[in-house]
Formats: sequence, structure tokens, C-alpha cells
Amino acid sequence: MILVTGATGTVGRQVVHQLVQAGRRVRALSRNPAAANLPAGVEVLAGDLAVPETVAPALAGVEAMHLISFAGEGYAPLETAPEIVELSTRAGVGKVTVLTGYQVGPVERAVEAGGLEWIHVQPVEFMANALGWAESIRTEGVVRAGFPDQPSAKVHEADIAAVVVAALLEDGHAGKSYPVTGPEALTATDTVRTIGAAIGRDLRLIELTEDQVRDQLRAAGQPDEVVESLVGFGTNPPPEVYTVLPTVEEVTGRPARTFTQWATEHAGAFR
Repeated sequence: MILVTGATGTVGRQVVHQLVQAGRRVRALSRNPAAANLPAGVEVLAGDLAVPETVAPALAGVEAMHLISFAGEGYAPLETAPEIVELSTRAGVGKVTVLTGYQVGPVERAVEAGGLEWIHVQPVEFMANALGWAESIRTEGVVRAGFPDQPSAKVHEADIAAVVVAALLEDGHAGKSYPVTGPEALTATDTVRTIGAAIGRDLRLIELTEDQVRDQLRAAGQPDEVVESLVGFGTNPPPEVYTVLPTVEEVTGRPARTFTQWATEHAGAFR
């Protein structure tokens, strides 16, 4: 039995599907099981990582687990990782993959200290983030974005999941951190052009100023420290964001999917 936390999220849903396709027994943790809409045969249990005692029943009989490093709707950092790790160790979980950012944080340190066989999966920007532009593309043919010329080696969510699944199912991955990227570094200008080609429509990109980006983030409910962090990230991104790495092919045995593939698969969301 493999437990997938964050099972209805962008990557978690892909992890569930790929494990099912591999013929594995899957248990999904969800704060709202009735709305999970996961494949037949997946056992969906209610639980919230922010409330560790609700997770304990889902760990019974679990051999491996996929753990996310945040909790709740606002993607707040997961502060209960030590408790989750202790419960997992007590339940006999042997292996855990952690979906995290490119820098090691408290969740990863808690997992490493807990004696579990761990693998960190560290994607850069998700290709799926482009879905945030879907409404303005459908209604106006316009994308409003800050820092449109900054490159990002954005990665397909299915490739992130494929690395997770390989690490869960295969030997030889323990103790490794896998930074995961797509096969090319693209700017917002590049991605808008690619989406336009996928839907057969000329799209226009309107560059936002730094202050407009701040206003946009605050309107989305982000606290000031997160706003400033993201603006700094946009003006001076670290090399990890735009450096293309061969991790997907090295771990899964096949090349990473391109953004052209992603845009073609998701064209209906932008029409």
C-alpha cells in the first residue's frame, strides 16, 4: 500500500494515476474525500497534514508514502512534519518521497532525521501554472505578467510525478535529492506564444511593473513577506530556476515533456 498526500493536487493526482497504472494499491489522503474524483480502486481517506492525529489512520499498513511540504489552501509551509514522521515510523512506513522546492526546508530535514528511507523531488516552476492565464486568454486574448523575459525551466506535472513514482517503486533512490526541470528554459513571452500556436490564436502579453505584480499578489491574499520574496525571485532568479537538467530522463528512462506538448494537451482550457 502506498499513501499519497496532496492526492488531489496538480502533482499528487498524477502520482495517484501513475501508481494505479503500475498496478499498485493506492491510498489517498484528502481533506475532502467526497470531492476527490480519483480512479476506481483508490482508497480515499479523510485527513489533514496540519492535524497529525487525523493522518494516523491512513498510515496503517502503508509501506511507502508521498509527502507534500505544505498544508492547506494557501500552501502554507507544513509545520507538523516531525509529528507526521514519528507517526509514519511508528506505523512501519519504510520509504517517503517529499515534494519540495529547490532548497531544503524543515520538512525535508524532519524526514531525514526520522530514520525513513527518503527521496526529495525538487521541481522548478510547474507548466500547469500557465492555467492561471486561462480566463484572460479565453475572454481577452491577453496575458498580464511580470518579468516576461526571465527564463524558467518549467516542468510538466506528469514528469514530476513520474520521478516520484520511480523513486517509490524502484530501489537505488534512497537518500537522493532530484531537482526536476523541463527540457528547455522558456520565458513568459515564449510560453504565451506556444499557447497561442496550440489554440490557433494570436495572443498579446502585457508586461506588469513590479508594483503591479505586488498589487496582483496582495489581491491574491499573499502576505507582504511572500510578495517581496516573489518579486525578488522575478527580478533576480537563482540559476536553479532556469538551468535545464537531465533528471527526468535519468530517473525515468525517457525525455522530459516539452511545453509544446503540455500546451497541446491543455488547449481546451484556453479556448
